[in-house]
Amino acid sequence: MNKMRNFKIFIVEDDPWYGELLKYHLSLNQEYDITLFTNAWSFLDKLYLKPDVITIDFNLPDMGGDELLKRIKAQNSSIPVIVISGQEDIAIALSLLKRGAYEYIMKDDNTKDLIWSSMIRLRENCALKQEVEELKEQLEHKYDFEKTILGNSEAIRKSFVLIEKAAKSNINVSVSGETGTGKEIVAKAIHYNSERRKKPFVAVNMASIPKELIESELFGYEKGAFTGAINRKSGKFEDANGGTIFLDEIAEADLNLQSKLLRVLQEREVVSVGGSKPIKLDIRLIIATHKNLSVEVSKGNFREDLYYRVIGLPIELPPLRERGNDILLLAKHFAELFARENKINKLIFTTEAKDKLLHYYYPGNVRELKAIIDLACVMSNGIEIKPEDLTFNSPSNMEEQFFNGGEKSLKEYNADIIRYFMKKYNNNVVEVAQKLNIGKSTIYNMIKEGEIVK
Repeated sequence: MNKMRNFKIFIVEDDPWYGELLKYHLSLNQEYDITLFTNAWSFLDKLYLKPDVITIDFNLPDMGGDELLKRIKAQNSSIPVIVISGQEDIAIALSLLKRGAYEYIMKDDNTKDLIWSSMIRLRENCALKQEVEELKEQLEHKYDFEKTILGNSEAIRKSFVLIEKAAKSNINVSVSGETGTGKEIVAKAIHYNSERRKKPFVAVNMASIPKELIESELFGYEKGAFTGAINRKSGKFEDANGGTIFLDEIAEADLNLQSKLLRVLQEREVVSVGGSKPIKLDIRLIIATHKNLSVEVSKGNFREDLYYRVIGLPIELPPLRERGNDILLLAKHFAELFARENKINKLIFTTEAKDKLLHYYYPGNVRELKAIIDLACVMSNGIEIKPEDLTFNSPSNMEEQFFNGGEKSLKEYNADIIRYFMKKYNNNVVEVAQKLNIGKSTIYNMIKEGEIVK
């Protein structure tokens, strides 16, 4: 975090002695940068310098305090203004506070201490705002997608083109790909590179929320809507208003919920559980699924009208096994990240280790690769990661499945691969044919010949 800059204070006080007294008192804090003005007009000429806080005397000879406050707020409504007055008038104080004054302080023996306390509070608020802005900048930089989604392969570069197009528009986006390919990272990259980046990004994993809670989680609920609803709670759609809502694993939503989602997306409004007043929405929708939604529609598991509403710009993320040397690029990145986070020496991969990494199937994709590299960093001795440090513990380890049974013919290997995909995609011939880029008749013939049991 950058060092907090000096806190800029403008004092407007026509009494030179009293003005210098305030300036001296506040100058005891060396982080305060104080400028004293003896009239309203000389101060207004310098207002473009954007002080962090302003104190004004209510009874200036060239302009009344109410008029000066009005002019300040017209130029910059966010600057806190403390009004100092020699008279205690509740009506005037309330009027000034309603017009945007931060505080109304009487001139007496306690004035200096009251102003000092106010400056401490305002300084803390200013520091918090600066920290938030820096975090936003870091977040935006973090999701510079070509630095976040590492890779130089043709397969991932095609995704970059689509991510860039998505970020420049407000179209709904559907991200598909196997588990572990980075669908949420893509969703965040789109959001934080779009015009909505300063607004909320709300992620919801549809598969992780119990069926009986999903509606209240998405749409919110009113006090007394059901047993245990002791207060009103906003839903995820309302929380995302102005920004982006990311619905991960949307194919897991049942048909009843799908109909309600459709209405929310069509009407651009949501009604909370137990409520009656619609809440208008301005959101960008990004969905993700590891399933083929068009196949789910044909099977009757996903509403066709909702499909056309959410599909928007489709982005299909390639599995890691199709990204070639990106595997080594990502492995190097994860090893460096582990070393930095755990304060250990930088590790390098031997040629044999690289070869082993390139010849594994990665059913868990990038997520699995990170787990493999983290473990390898722990297991390595010295500065090198060797083949024996790389452990592939996937429950569907393709390398073991295909090659530990002895030598086979190419036809037998093809059958093994198709059997694996049929099991993975619940015997969906259409989806398997699409994934393997083969004809459906090839699979049907293998089933007919008994080479594959469906």
